[in-house]
Amino acid sequence: MKRTWTIIGVSDVPGSFKWYQSLFGQGKLPPGHDDFGQILDTDGTVLLCLHQWGAHGHPSLMSPDEASPGNGLLLFFRVDDFNMALKRARALVTRLEEEPHVNPNTQTREFSLRDPEGYYVTISALSAPQRKGPRKRRPNKRLQPTKARQKVGTTSRRSRLKR
Repeated sequence: MKRTWTIIGVSDVPGSFKWYQSLFGQGKLPPGHDDFGQILDTDGTVLLCLHQWGAHGHPSLMSPDEASPGNGLLLFFRVDDFNMALKRARALVTRLEEEPHVNPNTQTREFSLRDPEGYYVTISALSAPQRKGPRKRRPNKRLQPTKARQKVGTTSRRSRLKR
């Protein structure tokens, strides 16, 4: 299995760390370092890395002045607690960038907001909503008789097949 570790440059690692923990409904633990932190899922999977601008000399993480935050980047997270994530998001920001809607490509609900650094963050439901109650069965059109199928010559198709 291969996994990516998305790393974004931030001016305040502890502050951004707390913000993302709040968005994901996680416990309040401090980042591992003042200049770097990993937001982890409950199974230890890295969801996002926060890197202090200018720390460690990485060329693309030297300064936010080189490009606007998030230029060309969309942080897209799939969550299993979409409604709770929406409530937490509304508590973190004054307005959402995109209100909840169904993405026509994934058929899942999603919304978008900006993090404290200005990064565009989309939260998507892990799966499409399940229907309540039994599914209505759609008739198989091929099995429904039509006038053309009922009469072929002087006998019906069904009686011809029995011969």
